[in-house]
Amino acid sequence: MSAGRRASSYPGWMGEVVDAVDTIEAGDLTRFVPPEGADTRAGAVLVLFGEGPRGGEVLLTERAHDMRSHPGQVSFPGGSLDLGETVVQAALREAEEEIGLAPGSVEVVGCLPELWLPPSNFAVTPVVGWWREPSAVSIVSRAEVHAIHHAVIEDLLDPDNRITVRHPNGYTSPGFLIGPERDVILWGFTGGIIARLFDYLGWTRPWDPARVRDLPPYMLQGESPTQRNARAGMLDIEEPDR
Repeated sequence: MSAGRRASSYPGWMGEVVDAVDTIEAGDLTRFVPPEGADTRAGAVLVLFGEGPRGGEVLLTERAHDMRSHPGQVSFPGGSLDLGETVVQAALREAEEEIGLAPGSVEVVGCLPELWLPPSNFAVTPVVGWWREPSAVSIVSRAEVHAIHHAVIEDLLDPDNRITVRHPNGYTSPGFLIGPERDVILWGFTGGIIARLFDYLGWTRPWDPARVRDLPPYMLQGESPTQRNARAGMLDIEEPDR
């Protein structure tokens, strides 16, 4: 089935996403791809789109603020593959374990190219899903998940909610302000996928990269040098001025 015919069974905006899944390449999302023949760690995330009261949404989770690694990080549900799992099975299982998402409510439309996180050597496949029959979700473990965000695409595209995020080591990356009070920062690997997917779709609106927001202290608690480097390697981000 051609991309155009397949996309016609979705709302217009989601049809554009479906078409993009069929054509996008890794270089459109990042310059980091798994080296040929490398012994990487396999992972998968669920990029789940749905239709809410205000239109298109993407489902995100916010990690607990007292976790030892990446506290408060906003991300797609996901994690490592278990033995014998496919990337689709892993993404759906992790979403069920983290927020009680019913796997049967998700129609998998395809996968984005495999992306590489060099510091952790994870080769992550974003699995794109359409929430055709939305089910109730809730935090399964407060020790792992602080909040669930149904991020409205229109809000993500609003230039007032676009920022440049700066880490104390000087690295910067594109980011978004989300949440009811716009006080939650979306950045790093997840923010980068969303930003570059919007770019590829031609949805991005002009915004001011000079609006810089520092990461809040709770997102930096207990970071080791390795974790700081892992954050920096989560996306194509700019080197600090020297």
